[in-house]
Amino acid sequence: MMNRYLKLTYSVVLLFIMAAGLSAQDVSRQKARREKLEKEIAIIDNQLAQNASKSSAMLSNLSLIRKKISNRKELVAQSDRTIKSYSDRIYLTQKTINRMQARVDTLTAHYSRLVLSAYKNRDARVWYMYMLASEDLGQAFRRYSYFKNLSSQMNDEARKIRKAQDELSAQRDSLSVLKKGAEAVKKERVLELDRLRKEEKEADSVVKKLKSNRKTYQKQLNEKKKEVLALNREIERIVAAAMQGGKTSSKGGKKTEIDQKLAAEFAKNKGKLPWPADGPVVGRFGKHFHPVYKNLELPPNNGVDIALGKGTQVNAVFGGTVSQVLVMPGYNQCVLVQHGNYFTFYCRLKSVDVKAGDKVKTGQAIGRVDTINGDTQLHFEVWQGTKPQNPEVWLK
Repeated sequence: MMNRYLKLTYSVVLLFIMAAGLSAQDVSRQKARREKLEKEIAIIDNQLAQNASKSSAMLSNLSLIRKKISNRKELVAQSDRTIKSYSDRIYLTQKTINRMQARVDTLTAHYSRLVLSAYKNRDARVWYMYMLASEDLGQAFRRYSYFKNLSSQMNDEARKIRKAQDELSAQRDSLSVLKKGAEAVKKERVLELDRLRKEEKEADSVVKKLKSNRKTYQKQLNEKKKEVLALNREIERIVAAAMQGGKTSSKGGKKTEIDQKLAAEFAKNKGKLPWPADGPVVGRFGKHFHPVYKNLELPPNNGVDIALGKGTQVNAVFGGTVSQVLVMPGYNQCVLVQHGNYFTFYCRLKSVDVKAGDKVKTGQAIGRVDTINGDTQLHFEVWQGTKPQNPEVWLK
């Protein structure tokens, strides 16, 4: 019976250790994600501070604030998951403590009976009389063995009790740490909710300002639309020329064959490409409508816009050849890299570290991001032949 009980207890402890290990890994992942979200919020706060006095940045500010709100909501959700993880571990730890306490109680009761038996038989004459009163030699031998092993059993039981008490103490310490950790996360969650409410009010304020002066913002939007369409047309022209194996520059050049092997390698890395720079996506791929004037379509976005810190280095996402370096209104310098029949575009650069014809490797510096009208954002595109792709599908 005792052996079965001990086996059950050890099995429960083993299951707890395995569950706690998995839960600890989950907490670690959540911590890494939280740090990323907080870093993105810091980048957005910095850009909002730069744009504070610029009425022309209202639409951009609204996008930044809403991205920050999205991150903040995810932080709250992260806190909820972390609290749930802590609760699960606290429950398992408490359950283990209860079982260990029951084991200690059982061992202590058994030890008490041994001590009582030893006390009753402390006089050697009683031992002899007890053995002489045996019905046969077998019973006498068993009684002799019992008295002989009694002291050894008491020592063994004492050691078991001390070990069980040490394990129980360690589990109680672990429980205390878990409870403190859970309380800290709960307090942080309250702070995140307060920040979220303030940011939602901030977004509402920007929306009111946009509604109050539609003509001004409509004019700014039209200018932006011209810049976007001009960039899209230029990229389409360059890609079409490259796909035909013809010239990609008005200055002339040799016809080049499409590197099919490189294209195949690029395609294999779909969903695995490294990001050109680390920051929040504040402008997504495709067609979108104005966040305030719902029937007003925004300029089509053939890529993504990534908010970055001032002067952040931008890196190539895959090996290839620099097709062109050009300057476009509203985008400053742009670098176009060809990967067979795939293309990547890096725009809004202040400085460029490569030139047309250069071979680049994955992770190699392309240049540094520029700050244009208060926005420090990299515009990044991926094309397959003459069709723009959603970069977020390609990036890991």
